[in-house]
Amino acid sequence: MEKQTPQEFILEAFADPASVRDVVRGILHTIFFHRFFPSLAPRSREVLDITLPYVEDVELDTMIEKRAAELARELDAERTHAHHSSRTRSAGGRGNISVQFFEKKRRRGWSTMRPFGVGGDEEVCWESWNVKVTVAEPRTESERAKVRKAMEQTLLTTVMKIVTCVNSHKEHIPPITSSEANPFPYQITVNQKDASWATRMGIY
Repeated sequence: MEKQTPQEFILEAFADPASVRDVVRGILHTIFFHRFFPSLAPRSREVLDITLPYVEDVELDTMIEKRAAELARELDAERTHAHHSSRTRSAGGRGNISVQFFEKKRRRGWSTMRPFGVGGDEEVCWESWNVKVTVAEPRTESERAKVRKAMEQTLLTTVMKIVTCVNSHKEHIPPITSSEANPFPYQITVNQKDASWATRMGIY
């Protein structure tokens, strides 16, 4: 049986330490706005003076908030460690946050590894969004102005890329065969990456 390869999209996010959670939440809500299938009333929120869609679902919003906060804590700990372990200033850090969507499929065949009484369904990933988050820590007013401009531009570019991706790639979306409110389970994960690379963005 040929294994299904999920459609993957790569996005960029750029923020200062104080804005990282808001930026990440804004990007994730924009993704879910286009991939969350329960009936929703249109909502929006302002992030860096940019109006973004917002999914008003308690369970989803709680999960997004939890993962965004987890990423922000890891990045903060990374910067603190870099400050203490190096005499050169730390320009920030980098992390990843990913969203995966799954469909439930009936397993084919029989396996001795499957415990008795466990159902024959498995969750197969059909789409993955990988958000590469860069954090910069400006030290002067001039740097703050540059970082603010870069944050706004990167967020706007990323949001427009999400819209382009969802409009251009539809053939991989599985048919809805469930009567559940949300037929496609999702997963949000945080994966810390290497530190101190914000200078590569050309901000300083």
